[in-house]
Amino acid sequence: MLTISNLDYRVEARSLFEGASAQISDGWKVGLVGRNGTGKSTLLRLIREEIANPAADSAIRMSARASLGWVAQEVAPTDETILEVVLAADHERHALLAEAETAEDPMRIADIHTRLIDIDAWSAEARAAEVLKGLGFSDDDLARATREFSGGWRMRAALAGVLFAEPDLLLLDEPTNYLDLEGAAWLEGYIKKYPHTVLIVSHDRELLNRCVTHTMALEHKQLTVCPGGYDAWLKLRAMKVAQLESQRSKQEAEKAHLQAFVDRFRAKASKARQAQSRVKKLEKMQDVSIPLAERTTPFHFPAPKDQLSPPMLHIAGADLGYGDDALILADVDLRVDPEDRIAIVGANGQGKTTLVKSIAGRLKLMGGEVTAPRSIRIGYFSQDQLDELTLGDTVLDHVRRAMPKETPVGKQRAQAAQMGFSHEKVDTTVEKLSGGEKVRLLLGLMSLDAPHILILDEPTSHLDIDSREALIYALNDFPGAVLLITHDVFLAEATADQLWLVKDGVAKPYAGDLDDYRALITQADKRKAA
Repeated sequence: MLTISNLDYRVEARSLFEGASAQISDGWKVGLVGRNGTGKSTLLRLIREEIANPAADSAIRMSARASLGWVAQEVAPTDETILEVVLAADHERHALLAEAETAEDPMRIADIHTRLIDIDAWSAEARAAEVLKGLGFSDDDLARATREFSGGWRMRAALAGVLFAEPDLLLLDEPTNYLDLEGAAWLEGYIKKYPHTVLIVSHDRELLNRCVTHTMALEHKQLTVCPGGYDAWLKLRAMKVAQLESQRSKQEAEKAHLQAFVDRFRAKASKARQAQSRVKKLEKMQDVSIPLAERTTPFHFPAPKDQLSPPMLHIAGADLGYGDDALILADVDLRVDPEDRIAIVGANGQGKTTLVKSIAGRLKLMGGEVTAPRSIRIGYFSQDQLDELTLGDTVLDHVRRAMPKETPVGKQRAQAAQMGFSHEKVDTTVEKLSGGEKVRLLLGLMSLDAPHILILDEPTSHLDIDSREALIYALNDFPGAVLLITHDVFLAEATADQLWLVKDGVAKPYAGDLDDYRALITQADKRKAA
């Protein structure tokens, strides 16, 4: 299906690929993994021919007549309905239906209708509706104009369109970034059953373990493909490193033996020829090189110096929303105790963010009350805060504003270094930071005053897998309470020990675990399909 041969590519002076080669067969579901900045998205752009490759001896080839599909950008806000936009994504069906309205040649009309039957055109609306509902759209949403939806929901519609079109090679770049746990679980099942080839870039470890058949790793400017999911690739990589270390150990022992012979007999006439032979053998020996593992800068959430008694926070009889005409959650009664680890689950639009904003004091209650000590400190992170960073200001500028005015510059720089910013990076303006670096900055600023409660609303969308693992370690080491909204199942399972379910205007503790919740979602999807 896809062959990459001797790929060389560089961006300005930086080389991303050097003689990289890989082959993907028809029907494979392949997860493309690698650290942020290694060139995964660039590889997808090269496959799509969005950017030209000047290297004449590099080649990316697809099977003849194979169709290629990807999510180009969010759906434009127009008067077209969501369902119409998704149906139009099947370009062949759309063109045939348009031609059928104007065609006059009986033979051509017959050919058109034969082809429409071949591509199952008459069930298209039902199939498109199934995809849209799987991604979280309701029956009423299907008839709404695209301009009525936010950018995130229009991105979902764009994803629905490419899934509905079913290209022979489907390219997906972080498809779960705009999905909740329900949407991610549905997408996982859809990819498993997808009838053609999929190449997916994702930092969602559970998604990569559950639905891919092969993993393609981009490391050290090379591509390697192995069977199985992300964990299988980790084991294989560890085995290769162990083999290389064993080979190097044997080689060093052999070198030491040869060198000892040379040192002992070099000056002895009867052994001079043998010694010279061993010198030449030593010179010809190529060192066994072991790829250096790239270090991930850890996250750090300082422990609160003052301990609070339980409950640290109690929200009772609360109505939450944005005014009398926008009541989202009613009669909420929940408490947060020290060392609680709570994952908040529920479909997008049900009110998870409304709940955490109300707990964090970012949104006034419409009714009820929040009881908490005056000294309580709450750290709140949301992806929306990425837009609150001041363009033109450096990392150090943001740290300086967040610390007391009398703080020495050296201590400000030390604080920035603890957040993960090197001496060079600390003077970088925020618009030049990657998405992951912006998240790292916001998490660091959020925790400067050592909060008792950390509230994280989708913190991982811009983090690679290694950074997500570093975040897990930091959250598990943090002695305060954590409230987490995330579509990353691996993160939720590794950090949370209880769930709150937000659904149908109600927020309450959920008795089961994440596996129980996934089963609940799957059963609901089956009922919808029926």
